[in-house]
Amino acid sequence: MTALPTILLVDDEEHSLSAMRMALEDDFECHTATGADAALQVMQEQDVQVIFCDQRMPGKSGVEFLAEVRERWPETVRIIITGYTETNDMISAINEAGIYQFLTKPWHPDQLLMVAKNATDLFRLNREHERMSLEMRYLSRRVESSVEEQRKALREGLGFESVLRASNSPINAVIEQARQYASFNVPVLLQGEPGTGKSTFARAMHYSSLRSDKPFYELNVTGIDDDILELELFGARRGAVPGLASKKTGLLQKADRGTLFINGVQDLSPRMQLALLRVATEGAFRPIGAFETIRVDIRLLTGSDRDLRHEVANDNFRSDLYYALAPTVLQIPSLRQRIGDLPVLAARALFDAANAHGKPVHGLSDDALRFLSEYDWPGNLRELENEVLRMLIFSQDPTLGPELISRHILQAAPRDAGSDLDTDAVLATEGTLKDRIEMIEMRILRETLTRLRWNKSRAANELGLSRVGLRAKIERYGIDSPVRADASDKED
Repeated sequence: MTALPTILLVDDEEHSLSAMRMALEDDFECHTATGADAALQVMQEQDVQVIFCDQRMPGKSGVEFLAEVRERWPETVRIIITGYTETNDMISAINEAGIYQFLTKPWHPDQLLMVAKNATDLFRLNREHERMSLEMRYLSRRVESSVEEQRKALREGLGFESVLRASNSPINAVIEQARQYASFNVPVLLQGEPGTGKSTFARAMHYSSLRSDKPFYELNVTGIDDDILELELFGARRGAVPGLASKKTGLLQKADRGTLFINGVQDLSPRMQLALLRVATEGAFRPIGAFETIRVDIRLLTGSDRDLRHEVANDNFRSDLYYALAPTVLQIPSLRQRIGDLPVLAARALFDAANAHGKPVHGLSDDALRFLSEYDWPGNLRELENEVLRMLIFSQDPTLGPELISRHILQAAPRDAGSDLDTDAVLATEGTLKDRIEMIEMRILRETLTRLRWNKSRAANELGLSRVGLRAKIERYGIDSPVRADASDKED
């Protein structure tokens, strides 16, 4: 009889341990501990493959315990469970304890089970990779590549746990809906503004489906010429395309038995809409230059930046294709609709950029996060990542402050002001000339003071004001200085 994978559950609350054990004990050998000391004893006695550890415990925290595990048992896959939105703890976990992934409370038994299976699979593949490294001189490069691809898939496509968010995020409801869709072999249309993470959701749905061991491909069709797009999707027979000396296999054929995510379908031409309709309804297509029809078994996921129902109503999109692609629709929220996730998302973007460019940092200051959270982010996650990278490039201190933030973000009206953030909108809005000028003046004052770290002498000089005049305007508009600003910075 094959031994069950061994898992260690660590939590100071007995009822939490019981609930986790109940969810996992049919498929795993479960050991429990109510604290770090007891857990270390289990680690010394058992060959533990995966640890689920609560973050908040008396004595050592989950991050501190898992950091010690990383040093002594680096092969063990480490998972932390938290019910709190603690950006600093999450950053510490990523850097100090080498956390495999986070699990937020309250978790669902099916979610816990899937995370455990993925983690034990990764443990097994890591050991298999080590064994194969010793034998690599006798093995083909193809076998090595296969193992690496499996490990990469497990790391990068670990279902919905890869969607970074706060524990109480509004996106949790979207994830639960997507989790239901993932288990059914039906097309799904993912709608949301550019940069909201539609491809991340599509990948998560694939790796949470029955096709998870089959290939996943994605293609953004926005801006691609029809001839190139047809070649990428359908492939071509040898000699059918000038300059193509050999046969070209298209993504539809490569994704057979797996999943294909086509993003930007709102921009498809009428010709390509018709070609995709046959794929969506019959699973059939014809490569360029070929006479025979190829049939494939793929799950088709599509993404759109616009509401396709409106496109259909305006005769910009075929209604029959819409209904073929959208038996189920998943609406991905914008960043401004999940602004509570921004501290976690910004921290991850910062540390990813810092690691990529070899520039160590401690994090973002509270004042920087406050300004970032007051902005509406029309470019969503991609705009946030670009802004954080820009701040990193210009930073001189390990903690990044608000003076590094782009001027248009510093000048934006606070989110609770109830006004459009665009200056052009302020100019076009109703109201007296005095009121509109004051709105713009307040934003310029706040941006200048923040950028100059509340050095009032420099701010007054740049704005052509006296110190007394600047102070009067600050009091008039109720502009608050950062809590942690140095007194010399304020007055010099």
